[in-house]
Amino acid sequence: MPKKVITLCYRKIIDNTNIKPWDKFVHEDSFAEFKMQSQFYNQEQKYTTFAELLLNVTDAEKLHFLVSASITGYLQQLKGIIPDVLDNLGRRFLAFENFRFELINSDINDIDRHKIAINFFSKPLVWHDTIDNQLLVSQFTETVEEETFTNLFPMQPFVSIYSIKIVE
Repeated sequence: MPKKVITLCYRKIIDNTNIKPWDKFVHEDSFAEFKMQSQFYNQEQKYTTFAELLLNVTDAEKLHFLVSASITGYLQQLKGIIPDVLDNLGRRFLAFENFRFELINSDINDIDRHKIAINFFSKPLVWHDTIDNQLLVSQFTETVEEETFTNLFPMQPFVSIYSIKIVE
């Protein structure tokens, strides 16, 4: 029987309104890294915002990648589990393989204007069913099992199905 194998994307937005310690550390360290890395693209100190750098400086989009290095240690603390997404029993369950860091906004003179996103991409899941607004999923494996352990979780803001593949 064919299986629907999906990858989910959770977009975690972090700015000065986040109150969890992990979020605050990521916010502060990514801001410090942005200030440091942006100096290379702003040697004449003409621009203060990320948007101005993108509009006026060649290769400024590389700042997404360069600043992402400042948060990799924090991602390791998550031990491969996506934060904030809980199943219907209140447990974090969604494993991730990849992430993409994104600078949304920043100003070298004002940490309160610094805003980032971390897009987490889940490991492959089998999508068994949808019950009301909840997805019933299990970890994808190549082997056939007699019993499959599942998670039921409500769809929530900033979670979407990133890709789908039908597997025979």
